[in-house]
Amino acid sequence: MLEPLRHGDHPLQALPSAERARLEQVAGDCTDRFQRSSSGVAGRNGQLALHHQGRHRLSDRKLAALTAVHNYYIRRADGTTAAERFFGRAYETLFTQALQRMPLSPRSARRRPRPHKPPYLMPLAA
Repeated sequence: MLEPLRHGDHPLQALPSAERARLEQVAGDCTDRFQRSSSGVAGRNGQLALHHQGRHRLSDRKLAALTAVHNYYIRRADGTTAAERFFGRAYETLFTQALQRMPLSPRSARRRPRPHKPPYLMPLAA
C-alpha cells in the first residue's frame, strides 16, 4: 500500500526525509489504534456476538458491565487495556474504581439479647 507513496514523482517525496518519517510514524500509530479485526470472534464485537448467541438479549446493565470489563480490565500481551490505549494514559484498576463508586455498607445492627424464657416445666418437676 505504501509503494505508490514512495515513488519519486509523488508529492510526499518533495518533503524532507525527517518530515516524511514523522508522517509515516503518525500514520502507523493511527492504523494501530483503529485496526479492525478480521475474525468474527476476536475483539469486543466478537465477544458480544458470542454472548448474544447464547442468551439472545443482553440487558443494558449486563452490556454496561461487559463494556467496563472490556475497556478497563482485559489486558493485551503488552499489559495495556483498551482505555489506556485509546486515551493514552493509565487508569486505576477496575476494582479500585468500583470501590470508589460503591457506597460503604451500613454498620451491622447491634446484637440484641435473647428474651428470657420462663421455665414452664420447672414447677412441675419439683
